[in-house]
Amino acid sequence: MNDILEISALSAEQKAKIERLREAALHSGFDTSEYWYLFWKSFRENSWTVGLQTRYAKALSYMFENVEIALDPNELIPGRISSRKLTEAEEEEYKLLREWTMAGGAAPVGQESHMAVDYELLMKEGLRGISENIDRHLSVLDLNTPDGLAKQEFYNSAKKCLNAVVNFAHRYADAAREMAKTASGEDKAELELIADDLQRVPEYPPESFLQAVRSAHFVTFCLTMKPLKHVSSQYQLGRPDRYLYPFYERDIKSGRLTPARARLICDALAISINRRVPHGLSSGYMVGGRRPDGSVVSNDLTRLLMNAVADTRLVYPSVGFCVCADGEATPDEDINLACKILASGRSHPAIFNDDVIRRGLMMYGVSEEESCLYIHSTCVEITPANSSNVWVASPYHNLVQTLLDTLKDRDFGSTEEILGEFYLQLANRIRQGWKNECLNRYERTLSCDPLLSCFVNDCLAEGVDIERGGARYNWIMPSFVGLSNVCDALAAIEELVFSQKRLTLDEIKAACLADFKGAEEIKELLLSAPKYGNDDDTVDRRALEISDFIKNECKKYTTPLKNGRLVPSMFCWIMHDHFGQATGASPDGRNAGFPLGDGSGPAQGRERKGPTASLISSTKWDHAPFIGGVAVNIKFSKSLLSDNAVPLLAALTKGYLKRGGFELQINVTDRELLLDAVKNPQNHRDLIVRIGGYSDYFVTLSKTMQAEVLARTEHQI
Repeated sequence: MNDILEISALSAEQKAKIERLREAALHSGFDTSEYWYLFWKSFRENSWTVGLQTRYAKALSYMFENVEIALDPNELIPGRISSRKLTEAEEEEYKLLREWTMAGGAAPVGQESHMAVDYELLMKEGLRGISENIDRHLSVLDLNTPDGLAKQEFYNSAKKCLNAVVNFAHRYADAAREMAKTASGEDKAELELIADDLQRVPEYPPESFLQAVRSAHFVTFCLTMKPLKHVSSQYQLGRPDRYLYPFYERDIKSGRLTPARARLICDALAISINRRVPHGLSSGYMVGGRRPDGSVVSNDLTRLLMNAVADTRLVYPSVGFCVCADGEATPDEDINLACKILASGRSHPAIFNDDVIRRGLMMYGVSEEESCLYIHSTCVEITPANSSNVWVASPYHNLVQTLLDTLKDRDFGSTEEILGEFYLQLANRIRQGWKNECLNRYERTLSCDPLLSCFVNDCLAEGVDIERGGARYNWIMPSFVGLSNVCDALAAIEELVFSQKRLTLDEIKAACLADFKGAEEIKELLLSAPKYGNDDDTVDRRALEISDFIKNECKKYTTPLKNGRLVPSMFCWIMHDHFGQATGASPDGRNAGFPLGDGSGPAQGRERKGPTASLISSTKWDHAPFIGGVAVNIKFSKSLLSDNAVPLLAALTKGYLKRGGFELQINVTDRELLLDAVKNPQNHRDLIVRIGGYSDYFVTLSKTMQAEVLARTEHQI
């Protein structure tokens, strides 16, 4: 166990508990069939008798009343999918129900659930307090109007959903109390405490730090059940070092909580996220950043919640550490801890630039006060916390394919002519993507979520479901993949075709069509041309030009719902691999089928002048408008780290942020270890690597993705 925070070091017994929990998380399976089956069974039975939202609330209640409870004696933070399999008869019925729902307009479209709800409200009011607030809204409705009747259905459905969650928590409490009867020692005491706590929360405001953690996680687990979508959800836990800290501070001062117990709770929360969210997605929380009064958030929880990554060594939580440089700065203690965790080989935390992100949010109409409360909604996509119904990465755009289509069957006399046609093609794709997303989003027949609406501004205040436009922000965030490849391709064409005249454009296109078979010399020439990531303005200026075009093109579009905007991003999740597999060889020297660049930094293996030059190139364009997310990966060899690696990593991080970098992902690995994991995956099932905005287990990646990770430049520091 890696005890980075000696002040709250875990005991041997606590470490053993964490090991048992993490082992269970590594073997977690996710099958939502039981939940979906129960929901749709009730939903269909009521399909012709009541309104959509009422049907939803009835079905959600039926689901939570009948689903199997998942709980084991070691589980400190309950709330996960059970392992019960459907019977053969249920399976047959479920297939029919699924066909019926998909035909009825519940198709899985849109990158939803990429958000954080209002945990401050949950801490302050509890579900009962929120329900009482709904009663106040109901009492002033004019039921003689269609609008008043519509709001009445929404409010009553929201209340029924809240009550369903309360009853579900009570079922967990009953299960824990029953298990405690046959347990002994520490397990018995923990189960009895779970029963007592879930009898109170989330119905009422929490009275302790542990109750607050359990309330936040349990409500998030319940929100994750989105049967109308038929997709896995990955809600984030917001800013827990803010909304949980008052409970922590009070319990520590009173002696009710010890630092070691607090650390155990934070670690258990981290593990519970892994048991709630399927692998291959991304879910976690953010820490640090700035409050509206300008002060920096830095406390014991900030550090404990970061350190949970080191203790648990799992793919989740996806921790975003928000660093402030302007005005009052983030303490070096916090930055050094983050770098120490990363230097030890963990893939989190990701480092976010609070100043740049806040500036970007305000560009899109978020108030200065509200800009202090945002979330990396899964990977790096920034959405305002408490107030969002934002579709991220909708859609992804393949910049490399756009360039290949530009070059096809055309003659050009200069790189600028190529860029002109490239921009025309890209503009058409942005417009078509916007049109498609609007159709997907606003023309669905089965679309509502009265439970989620209870925790998102301004749904309750306006009496409008989140799926009908009740949220304060309704952005759509297209993401653009392959920037570095396009910059490298344009640089190669500029140098080899138009400047040195060593090749013709037709020769390059023919070589690409042949995937460089029989044209190996052309590939070597393309690879020898200047590359993005080496502080070379002849290449880097293209990133500035292309990003400016994307920013200005997206400004042209709005969406029908309140504050509807098209907000660009420059990250890829796993789409650089998916796009790469479907994209032919390109003029940057990339072979057909190989992944595109893994974010906004240089393409794999093309940094030739070290990490500083790489990060300088990556920050020559303005990241702030790309609030949909910017991911820059940088990889260091663990075997080549110097004794003073932590201060050097900290200095490099500060330099990147000072230059306006949006987000930095530091991956410290051993090439030999990765190669062994390719050969012997059974020995490395918990080996985690950073991908294009998120982290994943290396051995579960596709072969092309593993090759992409291995191809990245390993820097020495």
